[in-house]
Formats: sequence, structure tokens, C-alpha cells
Amino acid sequence: MSKPKFLQRDLSFTQELKTKINEYFENNKINKTGNWHLYSKAIILIVALAALYIHLVFFTPHIVIAILECVLLGSVVAGIGFNIMHDGGHGSFSEHKVLNKLASYSLDFLGGSSFMWNMKHNVIHHTYTNIEGYDDDIEAGFLLRLASSQPKYNIHKYQHVYFWALYGVIYFFWIFFLDFQKYFSGKIGRIQIPSMSLRSHLGFWASKVIFMSIFIIIPIYNVGFLPWLTGFSCFIFFTGVLIAIVFQLAHTVEHTDMVFIDSDPVVVESEWTVHQLRTTANFATKNRIVNWFTGGLNFQVEHHLFPKISHVHYPALSNILRDLCAKYDIPYNEYQRTREAIASHIRYLKEMGSAPAVVRVAS
Repeated sequence: MSKPKFLQRDLSFTQELKTKINEYFENNKINKTGNWHLYSKAIILIVALAALYIHLVFFTPHIVIAILECVLLGSVVAGIGFNIMHDGGHGSFSEHKVLNKLASYSLDFLGGSSFMWNMKHNVIHHTYTNIEGYDDDIEAGFLLRLASSQPKYNIHKYQHVYFWALYGVIYFFWIFFLDFQKYFSGKIGRIQIPSMSLRSHLGFWASKVIFMSIFIIIPIYNVGFLPWLTGFSCFIFFTGVLIAIVFQLAHTVEHTDMVFIDSDPVVVESEWTVHQLRTTANFATKNRIVNWFTGGLNFQVEHHLFPKISHVHYPALSNILRDLCAKYDIPYNEYQRTREAIASHIRYLKEMGSAPAVVRVAS
């Protein structure tokens, strides 16, 4: 099937939004990329990662302290992904391309592939958000049913209970299976991956060797297999839960649309900007701790509309966007608290676990 296309109807909303956003940066004489708020956060996270790793591997504390530090290490790794890698991958970390590249390469250091991430996230997910059969983020395998057009199995009746366990292994699965699946198949879902350069091939394999060396081989050598396995399991599980839940709260909650179009050519019945608003949700945007840690991923609506603008600017942009959505009567999905978004995600999983195969198409 062909790639989805979006209708180009009345673009007044999109044009006015772009104008107001550009005026905001021009009037305040600020760059759209990161600033000292982001750079200081990056330094804190990198120093924390190094300190925790060195203490755990070379000065191994008592097992209780070690487990707590492994959990903290997982949150730091997730924080690096949310704040440094994510902005760097979108080219919004810095106005300097070299710094953006270095920031995006933090994913390779942590076991993922920046090449695969760029294709899966920047190109596919951001373009075809919640379009079933194209957005790989909602293709979670047979254990999770995230859309009504996907096959329903008896086990899905319990997915709203066991999903935490699945989220806990997603980081491990991503590094050691999903990346390789994409690499050897040459596809992400239905979409063909462009030919990889020699540099991209080498980078892919280097990311796996680096991660295995730093997080598996060296720790086993220094602390032994069982202590490593205990600590590594805590670290990998907690990282996975944080990564999965933050991204899931953006698109698989009760008030976001899923789009299924069984035709060729595939045409989405709305312009791209409006489609993003209908398929995306914010959460806890007034919570400073959540804002700091998630790297603006709780401002997912703003991020999807302006991925090349650093997350440090999203609180200001949200005021502009919210007012325009009200003016044009376009939905602006938002949950005031994290727990409310999680509860909505659980209810959505429960609904998808029992709902018949009914196609839901956003207008």
C-alpha cells in the first residue's frame, strides 16, 4: 500500500499557528534550540550516570544500596534519553549541528541505534502518528492490543494488568531484538528503510558492542555474574518502565484517535497539523519535576507540531497553541496529573482488551 497522504483543506489554523510561534521567538529574541536550562540538565545527568556506574562497578556497595542505585541508574538513563538524545535526534539540542549529533549518539552509547531511532521515531512516528499499519509505535506484538483493528486474543482481557511487566522488558527487547529485526529485514513495519551507508552499518554494530562491554562484560568481570544479573535486571526493568509509560501516555489514552484506513491510496481525512492534535495528548504540564525529567515529552502535543524546537520552550508555546485550538474549535488533549494519564492509559488498555475489531477513523 502507498504511504498515507493528508488532505490539504483550509490551512488557516496551521498558518496562524506558525506565524504566532515565529513571532514569539522573534519578539523575545531567543533561539529555538536549547539553552542553559537544557545544558545544565545534560551535565547533571551525564555526571550522575558516570558516578553511579563507577560506584556500582568499581566500589560495589551493600546489595540493598546497590539495588537502589541500579534503580536510580535506570531513571538517569531514561532521563538522558528524554532530554539529551531526544532533542539531539531532532536537531533541537543546540544550534550547532555537531552538538546535536553528539547528543543523538548518546543513544548508541546506551545500546540503541540512532540510525534506527531516526527512521522509526523522527520519520515514521512523527509523520504517521497513530495510523495503524504505519506507526510502528502502536505495533506492540501479540501480547498488547493497542488498536481496535489489531487481532484480539483471550490474553488481551488482562493486558491492563500485565502491561507493567511488558514495559519493564521493552528496553532489553529494543536493544537485543527490535533493532536487529529492523536491521536484517530492512523495514520498519511496512516502510522500507533507506540503504545504510558504511558509517551507519559500523555505528549500528558499535552501539551493541559498546553497550555489552560497558553494561555486561565489565560489570560481570568486576562484581561477578549473579550480582551483575540482579543489578542489571533492576536497571533494565526500571529504564523500560519509564521509557514506555512516558511515550504511551502521549498517544494511547482514551481521548486520542487511532486511524485505520483500508484503502489505496491511503488518505487521512484531515490536515497533518490537526491530525497531530487529535492523536496526541499532554500530561502534568504544570509539574516542574515531571517537566524537568521527561524533557518536555509531557508536552507531547507541542513536540509533535514543533519537533525541531527544543523542549525548554514548550511551556510558553503551549499557551499560544491552547488559545488557537479554542479559537478554531480543535481538540487539545491534556491530563492535569500524571496519575490521571496513567489511569486513562489503563482504561484504554482494558477497552482494547475486550473491544471487538471495530475500525475507528478520525474525521
